[in-house]
Amino acid sequence: MENTVYRQNTKEINIGGVKIGHGNPIAIQSMTNTPTADVKATVAQIKALENAGCEIIRCTVPDEESAKAVSEIKKQINIPLVADIHFDHRMAIMAMENGADKIRINPGNIGSSEKVREVVRCAAERRIPIRVGVNSGSLEKNLLEKYGGVTPEGIVESALDKVHLIEDMGYDDLVISIKSSDVMMCVRAHELIAGKTPYPLHVGITESGTVRSGSIKSSIGLGLILDKGIGDTIRVSLTGDPCEEITAARLILKTLGLRRGGIDVVSCPTCGRTKIDLISLATEVEKIAENYPYDIRLAVMGCAVNGPGEAREADLGIAGGLHEGLLMKHGEIIRKVPESELLAALKEELDNWK
Repeated sequence: MENTVYRQNTKEINIGGVKIGHGNPIAIQSMTNTPTADVKATVAQIKALENAGCEIIRCTVPDEESAKAVSEIKKQINIPLVADIHFDHRMAIMAMENGADKIRINPGNIGSSEKVREVVRCAAERRIPIRVGVNSGSLEKNLLEKYGGVTPEGIVESALDKVHLIEDMGYDDLVISIKSSDVMMCVRAHELIAGKTPYPLHVGITESGTVRSGSIKSSIGLGLILDKGIGDTIRVSLTGDPCEEITAARLILKTLGLRRGGIDVVSCPTCGRTKIDLISLATEVEKIAENYPYDIRLAVMGCAVNGPGEAREADLGIAGGLHEGLLMKHGEIIRKVPESELLAALKEELDNWK
Protein backbone atom coordinates (compact mmCIF):
# COMPACT_ATOMS: atom_id res chain seq x y z
CA MET A 1 0.00 0.00 0.00
CA GLU A 2 1.37 3.41 -0.93
CA ASN A 3 1.89 5.78 2.02
CA THR A 4 0.23 8.58 0.09
CA VAL A 5 -3.13 6.81 0.27
CA TYR A 6 -2.69 5.10 3.63
CA ARG A 7 -5.15 7.35 5.46
CA GLN A 8 -7.87 6.62 2.92
CA ASN A 9 -7.52 2.88 3.34
CA THR A 10 -7.25 2.33 7.07
CA LYS A 11 -10.00 0.48 8.92
CA GLU A 12 -12.83 2.71 10.16
CA ILE A 13 -13.07 2.73 13.95
CA ASN A 14 -15.96 4.25 15.91
CA ILE A 15 -14.88 5.91 19.15
CA GLY A 16 -18.00 6.95 21.00
CA GLY A 17 -19.57 8.36 17.84
CA VAL A 18 -16.38 9.87 16.40
CA LYS A 19 -15.30 7.84 13.39
CA ILE A 20 -11.62 7.71 12.54
CA GLY A 21 -9.73 6.02 9.74
CA HIS A 22 -10.85 5.21 6.19
CA GLY A 23 -10.60 8.82 5.08
CA ASN A 24 -12.61 10.35 7.93
CA PRO A 25 -11.39 13.78 9.12
CA ILE A 26 -8.27 13.62 11.27
CA ALA A 27 -9.46 13.89 14.87
CA ILE A 28 -7.75 16.14 17.41
CA GLN A 29 -7.03 14.60 20.80
CA SER A 30 -5.65 15.76 24.11
CA MET A 31 -5.22 14.40 27.62
CA THR A 32 -6.31 15.84 30.94
CA ASN A 33 -3.69 16.62 33.57
CA THR A 34 -6.11 16.73 36.49
CA PRO A 35 -6.56 13.78 38.89
CA THR A 36 -9.29 11.78 37.14
CA ALA A 37 -10.91 11.00 40.49
CA ASP A 38 -11.49 14.75 40.90
CA VAL A 39 -14.59 14.77 38.73
CA LYS A 40 -15.27 18.50 39.03
CA ALA A 41 -11.76 19.55 37.99
CA THR A 42 -11.57 16.97 35.22
CA VAL A 43 -14.94 17.91 33.74
CA ALA A 44 -14.02 21.61 33.87
CA GLN A 45 -10.81 20.94 31.96
CA ILE A 46 -12.56 18.75 29.39
CA LYS A 47 -15.21 21.44 28.84
CA ALA A 48 -12.44 23.97 28.19
CA LEU A 49 -10.82 21.54 25.76
CA GLU A 50 -14.14 20.96 24.00
CA ASN A 51 -14.53 24.71 23.53
CA ALA A 52 -11.00 24.88 22.11
CA GLY A 53 -11.82 22.20 19.53
CA CYS A 54 -10.77 18.91 21.16
CA GLU A 55 -12.64 15.96 19.65
CA ILE A 56 -11.42 13.01 21.75
CA ILE A 57 -10.13 13.22 25.33
CA ARG A 58 -7.93 10.79 27.24
CA CYS A 59 -7.81 10.48 31.04
CA THR A 60 -5.43 8.43 33.14
CA VAL A 61 -7.04 5.62 35.13
CA PRO A 62 -4.46 4.48 37.71
CA ASP A 63 -6.85 3.28 40.41
CA GLU A 64 -10.40 2.18 41.19
CA GLU A 65 -11.52 5.65 42.24
CA SER A 66 -10.48 7.02 38.85
CA ALA A 67 -12.14 4.13 37.00
CA LYS A 68 -15.41 4.71 38.82
CA ALA A 69 -15.16 8.46 38.12
CA VAL A 70 -15.33 7.75 34.38
CA SER A 71 -19.07 7.15 34.66
CA GLU A 72 -19.79 10.54 36.21
CA ILE A 73 -17.38 12.38 33.92
CA LYS A 74 -19.07 10.85 30.88
CA LYS A 75 -22.43 12.24 31.94
CA GLN A 76 -21.11 15.80 31.86
CA ILE A 77 -19.02 15.93 28.66
CA ASN A 78 -19.82 15.82 24.95
CA ILE A 79 -16.76 14.11 23.45
CA PRO A 80 -15.53 10.50 23.63
CA LEU A 81 -13.38 9.53 26.60
CA VAL A 82 -10.36 7.26 26.35
CA ALA A 83 -9.11 5.52 29.50
CA ASP A 84 -5.31 5.42 29.72
CA ILE A 85 -4.20 2.20 31.43
CA HIS A 86 -0.82 1.05 32.67
CA PHE A 87 0.23 -1.96 34.74
CA ASP A 88 -3.20 -3.06 36.07
CA HIS A 89 -5.51 -4.81 33.62
CA ARG A 90 -8.38 -4.59 36.12
CA MET A 91 -8.49 -0.81 35.65
CA ALA A 92 -9.06 -1.30 31.93
CA ILE A 93 -12.01 -3.58 32.59
CA MET A 94 -13.45 -1.29 35.26
CA ALA A 95 -13.07 1.77 33.02
CA MET A 96 -14.97 0.02 30.24
CA GLU A 97 -17.67 -1.06 32.67
CA ASN A 98 -18.02 2.60 33.63
CA GLY A 99 -18.46 3.81 30.07
CA ALA A 100 -15.02 4.49 28.58
CA ASP A 101 -15.33 4.85 24.79
CA LYS A 102 -11.85 3.49 24.12
CA ILE A 103 -8.96 2.18 26.18
CA ARG A 104 -5.28 2.76 25.67
CA ILE A 105 -3.02 -0.08 26.78
CA ASN A 106 0.50 -1.32 26.27
CA PRO A 107 0.01 -5.10 26.45
CA GLY A 108 3.64 -5.39 27.45
CA ASN A 109 3.16 -3.71 30.81
CA ILE A 110 -0.15 -5.12 32.06
CA GLY A 111 1.02 -8.64 32.76
CA SER A 112 0.39 -12.08 31.31
CA SER A 113 -1.34 -12.96 28.06
CA GLU A 114 -4.31 -14.14 30.10
CA LYS A 115 -4.70 -10.67 31.63
CA VAL A 116 -4.56 -9.13 28.16
CA ARG A 117 -7.16 -11.69 27.06
CA GLU A 118 -9.50 -10.59 29.87
CA VAL A 119 -9.22 -7.00 28.69
CA VAL A 120 -9.80 -7.99 25.06
CA ARG A 121 -12.81 -10.13 26.03
CA CYS A 122 -14.42 -7.18 27.84
CA ALA A 123 -13.69 -4.82 24.93
CA ALA A 124 -15.13 -7.29 22.42
CA GLU A 125 -18.34 -7.70 24.41
CA ARG A 126 -18.88 -3.94 24.36
CA ARG A 127 -17.28 -3.20 20.96
CA ILE A 128 -14.91 -0.76 22.62
CA PRO A 129 -11.80 0.03 20.54
CA ILE A 130 -8.36 -0.63 21.95
CA ARG A 131 -5.48 1.69 21.24
CA VAL A 132 -2.23 -0.25 21.32
CA GLY A 133 0.42 2.22 22.38
CA VAL A 134 4.20 1.79 22.20
CA ASN A 135 6.71 4.48 23.13
CA SER A 136 10.41 4.39 22.34
CA GLY A 137 11.11 4.54 26.06
CA SER A 138 9.25 1.28 26.72
CA LEU A 139 10.90 -0.89 24.08
CA GLU A 140 11.44 -4.49 25.19
CA LYS A 141 14.93 -5.72 26.09
CA ASN A 142 15.03 -8.33 23.33
CA LEU A 143 14.30 -5.68 20.70
CA LEU A 144 16.89 -3.32 22.14
CA GLU A 145 19.42 -6.13 21.82
CA LYS A 146 18.22 -7.16 18.36
CA TYR A 147 18.49 -3.66 16.89
CA GLY A 148 21.35 -2.33 19.02
CA GLY A 149 19.24 0.21 20.89
CA VAL A 150 16.06 2.15 20.21
CA THR A 151 15.37 2.24 16.48
CA PRO A 152 12.33 2.87 14.24
CA GLU A 153 12.45 -0.79 13.22
CA GLY A 154 12.31 -1.91 16.83
CA ILE A 155 9.40 0.40 17.66
CA VAL A 156 7.42 -0.92 14.69
CA GLU A 157 8.16 -4.56 15.50
CA SER A 158 7.10 -4.03 19.11
CA ALA A 159 3.81 -2.45 18.08
CA LEU A 160 2.98 -5.10 15.49
CA ASP A 161 3.80 -7.91 17.92
CA LYS A 162 1.20 -6.51 20.32
CA VAL A 163 -1.34 -5.99 17.55
CA HIS A 164 -0.90 -9.60 16.40
CA LEU A 165 -1.34 -10.77 20.00
CA ILE A 166 -4.75 -9.10 20.20
CA GLU A 167 -5.71 -10.20 16.69
CA ASP A 168 -4.96 -13.78 17.68
CA MET A 169 -7.44 -13.31 20.51
CA GLY A 170 -10.09 -12.59 17.91
CA TYR A 171 -10.38 -8.79 18.13
CA ASP A 172 -9.59 -6.14 15.54
CA ASP A 173 -11.18 -2.85 16.62
CA LEU A 174 -7.70 -1.44 17.05
CA VAL A 175 -5.85 1.86 16.83
CA ILE A 176 -2.05 1.98 16.89
CA SER A 177 0.24 4.63 18.32
CA ILE A 178 4.03 4.54 18.04
CA LYS A 179 5.68 7.53 19.60
CA SER A 180 9.12 8.88 20.28
CA SER A 181 10.50 12.19 21.51
CA ASP A 182 13.07 11.90 18.71
CA VAL A 183 11.27 13.65 15.86
CA MET A 184 13.00 12.01 12.91
CA MET A 185 12.89 8.56 14.52
CA CYS A 186 9.15 9.02 14.96
CA VAL A 187 8.75 10.05 11.32
CA ARG A 188 10.71 7.03 10.09
CA ALA A 189 8.75 4.64 12.31
CA HIS A 190 5.48 5.87 10.81
CA GLU A 191 6.85 5.48 7.30
CA LEU A 192 7.78 1.88 8.13
CA ILE A 193 4.48 0.88 9.73
CA ALA A 194 2.15 2.56 7.22
CA GLY A 195 2.14 -0.30 4.73
CA LYS A 196 2.20 -3.09 7.28
CA THR A 197 -1.13 -2.74 9.05
CA PRO A 198 -4.69 -1.73 8.13
CA TYR A 199 -5.39 -0.03 11.45
CA PRO A 200 -5.69 3.74 11.93
CA LEU A 201 -2.71 5.47 13.48
CA HIS A 202 -2.78 7.95 16.33
CA VAL A 203 0.17 10.25 15.70
CA GLY A 204 2.17 12.44 18.04
CA ILE A 205 5.67 13.41 19.14
CA THR A 206 5.73 12.24 22.74
CA GLU A 207 7.22 14.38 25.51
CA SER A 208 7.93 17.09 22.96
CA GLY A 209 8.48 19.81 25.56
CA THR A 210 7.09 23.18 26.53
CA VAL A 211 4.54 25.15 24.53
CA ARG A 212 7.26 26.85 22.50
CA SER A 213 9.70 24.00 21.82
CA GLY A 214 7.02 21.31 21.79
CA SER A 215 4.91 23.15 19.25
CA ILE A 216 7.91 23.50 16.94
CA LYS A 217 8.95 19.83 17.27
CA SER A 218 5.37 18.64 16.82
CA SER A 219 4.80 20.89 13.82
CA ILE A 220 7.86 19.45 12.08
CA GLY A 221 7.19 15.83 13.04
CA LEU A 222 3.45 15.81 12.50
CA GLY A 223 3.81 17.87 9.36
CA LEU A 224 6.19 15.35 7.81
CA ILE A 225 4.04 12.37 8.81
CA LEU A 226 0.65 13.81 7.91
CA ASP A 227 1.86 15.14 4.58
CA LYS A 228 2.74 11.57 3.59
CA GLY A 229 -0.89 10.57 3.98
CA ILE A 230 -0.24 8.89 7.33
CA GLY A 231 -2.22 9.54 10.52
CA ASP A 232 -5.87 9.39 11.50
CA THR A 233 -5.84 11.17 14.87
CA ILE A 234 -3.24 13.49 16.38
CA ARG A 235 -2.12 14.87 19.70
CA VAL A 236 0.37 17.67 20.18
CA SER A 237 1.94 16.73 23.54
CA LEU A 238 2.95 19.87 25.42
CA THR A 239 4.09 20.67 28.93
CA GLY A 240 1.45 23.26 29.77
CA ASP A 241 -2.25 24.01 29.49
CA PRO A 242 -3.78 21.21 27.37
CA CYS A 243 -5.81 23.82 25.48
CA GLU A 244 -2.53 24.94 23.92
CA GLU A 245 -2.31 21.47 22.37
CA ILE A 246 -5.59 22.01 20.57
CA THR A 247 -4.55 25.41 19.24
CA ALA A 248 -1.33 23.94 17.86
CA ALA A 249 -3.06 20.87 16.40
CA ARG A 250 -5.69 22.90 14.59
CA LEU A 251 -3.05 25.17 13.09
CA ILE A 252 -0.94 22.21 11.95
CA LEU A 253 -3.92 20.62 10.21
CA LYS A 254 -5.03 23.89 8.66
CA THR A 255 -1.54 24.72 7.41
CA LEU A 256 -1.35 21.31 5.72
CA GLY A 257 -4.75 21.84 4.11
CA LEU A 258 -6.24 18.97 6.13
CA ARG A 259 -8.73 21.08 8.05
CA ARG A 260 -10.86 24.05 7.02
CA GLY A 261 -12.72 26.61 9.07
CA GLY A 262 -11.57 29.31 11.43
CA ILE A 263 -9.83 32.56 10.58
CA ASP A 264 -6.26 32.34 9.27
CA VAL A 265 -4.41 35.32 10.72
CA VAL A 266 -1.26 36.42 8.89
CA SER A 267 0.94 39.24 10.13
CA CYS A 268 4.27 40.74 9.18
CA PRO A 269 7.36 40.32 11.41
CA THR A 270 7.72 44.13 11.80
CA CYS A 271 10.77 46.22 10.97
CA GLY A 272 12.03 49.77 11.41
CA ARG A 273 9.37 51.04 9.01
CA THR A 274 6.54 50.00 11.35
CA LYS A 275 4.84 53.03 12.91
CA ILE A 276 2.12 51.31 14.92
CA ASP A 277 2.32 48.82 17.79
CA LEU A 278 1.87 45.89 15.43
CA ILE A 279 3.06 43.20 17.84
CA SER A 280 0.34 43.98 20.38
CA LEU A 281 -2.20 44.56 17.62
CA ALA A 282 -1.53 41.21 15.93
CA THR A 283 -1.65 39.37 19.27
CA GLU A 284 -5.04 40.88 20.10
CA VAL A 285 -6.37 40.23 16.58
CA GLU A 286 -5.41 36.56 16.90
CA LYS A 287 -7.35 36.30 20.17
CA ILE A 288 -10.40 37.99 18.67
CA ALA A 289 -10.26 35.77 15.57
CA GLU A 290 -10.53 32.60 17.66
CA ASN A 291 -14.16 33.50 18.40
CA TYR A 292 -15.33 33.42 14.78
CA PRO A 293 -15.89 30.33 12.58
CA TYR A 294 -15.33 32.05 9.24
CA ASP A 295 -13.03 30.34 6.75
CA ILE A 296 -11.23 33.54 5.77
CA ARG A 297 -7.77 35.09 5.78
CA LEU A 298 -7.14 38.15 7.94
CA ALA A 299 -3.93 40.14 7.39
CA VAL A 300 -2.33 42.47 9.94
CA MET A 301 0.46 44.38 8.21
CA GLY A 302 2.68 47.13 9.54
CA CYS A 303 3.92 49.41 6.80
CA ALA A 304 3.38 50.79 3.31
CA VAL A 305 5.86 48.50 1.54
CA ASN A 306 4.06 45.14 1.63
CA GLY A 307 1.15 46.06 3.85
CA PRO A 308 -1.43 47.29 1.36
CA GLY A 309 -0.70 44.46 -1.08
CA GLU A 310 -0.91 41.70 1.53
CA ALA A 311 -4.00 43.21 3.13
CA ARG A 312 -5.63 43.55 -0.28
CA GLU A 313 -5.06 39.86 -1.00
CA ALA A 314 -6.70 38.86 2.27
CA ASP A 315 -10.46 38.75 2.87
CA LEU A 316 -10.04 41.34 5.59
CA GLY A 317 -6.96 43.29 6.52
CA ILE A 318 -5.23 46.11 8.30
CA ALA A 319 -2.42 48.02 6.57
CA GLY A 320 -0.61 50.07 9.19
CA GLY A 321 0.51 53.65 8.76
CA LEU A 322 1.68 56.39 11.14
CA HIS A 323 -0.42 55.70 14.27
CA GLU A 324 -3.32 54.68 12.02
CA GLY A 325 -4.29 51.94 9.61
CA LEU A 326 -6.27 51.26 6.48
CA LEU A 327 -9.06 48.75 6.92
CA MET A 328 -9.44 46.66 3.80
CA LYS A 329 -12.14 44.18 2.78
CA HIS A 330 -12.10 41.96 -0.30
CA GLY A 331 -9.23 43.99 -1.75
CA GLU A 332 -10.80 47.40 -1.29
CA ILE A 333 -10.01 50.14 1.21
CA ILE A 334 -13.15 50.73 3.24
CA ARG A 335 -11.85 53.29 5.72
CA LYS A 336 -8.89 54.82 7.51
CA VAL A 337 -8.93 54.24 11.27
CA PRO A 338 -6.84 55.70 14.14
CA GLU A 339 -4.58 53.13 15.79
CA SER A 340 -6.60 53.24 19.01
CA GLU A 341 -9.78 52.25 17.15
CA LEU A 342 -8.42 49.53 14.86
CA LEU A 343 -9.39 46.56 17.02
CA ALA A 344 -12.91 47.82 17.54
CA ALA A 345 -13.31 48.50 13.82
CA LEU A 346 -12.03 45.06 12.95
CA LYS A 347 -14.36 43.40 15.44
CA GLU A 348 -17.30 45.34 14.01
CA GLU A 349 -16.48 43.99 10.55
CA LEU A 350 -16.28 40.43 11.87
CA ASP A 351 -19.52 40.77 13.80
CA ASN A 352 -21.25 41.76 10.56
CA TRP A 353 -19.29 39.53 8.20
CA LYS A 354 -20.95 38.46 4.97
